[in-house]
Amino acid sequence: MTTPLFLLRCVQLGLSIRDLDLLTIGMVNDMFAESRNDDCKYATLATQEDFDKF
Repeated sequence: MTTPLFLLRCVQLGLSIRDLDLLTIGMVNDMFAESRNDDCKYATLATQEDFDKF
């Protein structure tokens, strides 16, 4: 990942330069990947009973 691409991802996530003092590059990458999943619709969602069985 290049520096301009990293900074673009930060802007897309709404992160400020001050926020970057607290985050690693990996954390920003994870946040961006998870943000792409926000629109995903899941066929089934786990319930508390499913977690208890796990």
